[in-house]
Amino acid sequence: MRNTGAQAEEQALSFLLCHGLKLEQRNYACRLGEIDLILLDGKTLVFVEVRMRRNRAFGGAGESITQRKRARLIAAARHYLAGRRPLPPCRFDAVLIESAAAPVWIKDAFGE
Repeated sequence: MRNTGAQAEEQALSFLLCHGLKLEQRNYACRLGEIDLILLDGKTLVFVEVRMRRNRAFGGAGESITQRKRARLIAAARHYLAGRRPLPPCRFDAVLIESAAAPVWIKDAFGE
């Protein structure tokens, strides 16, 4: 499972790099949570959650990002940003990978 997750993250990273983003950090982890990828989209810092599903038996990749998961991602992002001044513009994106389909990139995935 871990290897599959690493492959999904690598696929998502390649996809995002092809779209002009620049890698800042991979797998940022703190006691509050983990962020799969952190990239720069121009001057915007982008926290990326990568989700993969081989089939839809338990819902799609997007449905697997629960409120609890969102809260942990936000907390980890705040930890990552602690002490940075001035704060850069930030957003949360998701890259969804389902079976052999092309990745789906959802910009501002947590936007209201």
